[in-house]
Amino acid sequence: MQTINDIQQEIIDEFSIFDDWMDKYSLIIEYGNSLTKLDDKYKIRENVIEGCQSRVWLQTDYRDGKLHFQAESDAIIVKGLLALVLRIFSNRTPNEIIDTDLKFMKEIGLTDHLSPTRSNGLLSVIKQIRYYAIAFKAKEEKNNN
Repeated sequence: MQTINDIQQEIIDEFSIFDDWMDKYSLIIEYGNSLTKLDDKYKIRENVIEGCQSRVWLQTDYRDGKLHFQAESDAIIVKGLLALVLRIFSNRTPNEIIDTDLKFMKEIGLTDHLSPTRSNGLLSVIKQIRYYAIAFKAKEEKNNN
């Protein structure tokens, strides 16, 4: 299985073939279009990510020691950003998520080219994923003691 850093490098490589940001946005939109639609039963208030200008839902499941994420947004660019984040974090252990240094955003230029509201929303999603990882790690440790 690829490591989180392997996947981040893959993403960096995929974006590196484009010089123009319109092409990079097209790639982000393409990722968003490939995101699996979130079942309506998960579009509940508890799954809404606060801090996002658009509507974003994040469903988290914990199976076999790993976190599995599904997400959706009503904004096409945000859906693409979610697809990238889920590609990195889904099907990972809490420790892998907690210990990850997310470098892909800076490396592909997202930090410089996203609007402040999109950037804040993306950071809110990542923060929520990390909170889930911390919570499930604590629960795991409690159950092992």
